[in-house]
Amino acid sequence: MQSRRAALANLSALVASLTASPLLQAAGASARMPSIFIGHGSPMNAISRNSFTDTLAAWGKRLPRPRAIVVVSAHWLSRGATGVTSNPAPPTIHDFSGFPRELQEMTYPAKGDPRLAREIASLIRSQRGVPTTEWGLDHGTWTVLHHLFPGAPVPVLQVSIDYDQGAAFHLAIGRELAALREKGVLVVGSGNIVHNLRATDRGTPEGQIASRPWAAAFDEAVKAALSQRDDKALLAYENLDGAAMAVATPDHYWPFLYALGAADAGTPPATVFEGFHSGTLSMRCLQFG
Repeated sequence: MQSRRAALANLSALVASLTASPLLQAAGASARMPSIFIGHGSPMNAISRNSFTDTLAAWGKRLPRPRAIVVVSAHWLSRGATGVTSNPAPPTIHDFSGFPRELQEMTYPAKGDPRLAREIASLIRSQRGVPTTEWGLDHGTWTVLHHLFPGAPVPVLQVSIDYDQGAAFHLAIGRELAALREKGVLVVGSGNIVHNLRATDRGTPEGQIASRPWAAAFDEAVKAALSQRDDKALLAYENLDGAAMAVATPDHYWPFLYALGAADAGTPPATVFEGFHSGTLSMRCLQFG
């Protein structure tokens, strides 16, 4: 009897220790995931070592292990529908030119998840969600996931941005994607708060301070609005200081609104990284939840 009780006690202790294991908790598909925004900047960040890429690597180690990752990248624009990659093995897209061969040959061999793609498409009610194999993982996705989740350990899917739609539309789809967080899916927006390639200062080293006043003003205005969760101001971004230059085209700002929409209402995000590349590219990274 004593040995049986001892065995049961040992079994109970083993079960308790396994349940408490961070590895098991991280692997649980029901673990609620945050919504995050990454300022991805140049494709060169995939093969560069700087404070931004070091921050991504450290951030990835702190995040719980997701069941899958869904990325809204500034580099997949659509019209009339919202696409969802449904490739079993999405290709690495090198959507740039004039960069080193090392970068051109890099791959991020993440698996896809066709079943999850159909589920995501069904969540999108603001317009038609369409599973498609006509896209893969563009540089807004793989150059940052290379540091955040090296080795491509979990499936990755992308969601497109309907470029003909306005800010409120993109926020609304972000809200529809929020349900994925409850199922262990990490929702990622990848763009840049300040992005105007015609007004960068190439060769300017990474720094905390922008090289142009308009870039600093807009980035600070977004930061202030986030601290108050003034979503109305973030939607009406054209009215913020420096907006005309900072968001010359909205493709890199829209992904931020998807991350904002997928976040819990009223809760300010944690700032994971802030600073500038090439003088005016805001590399601000945020975590909601």
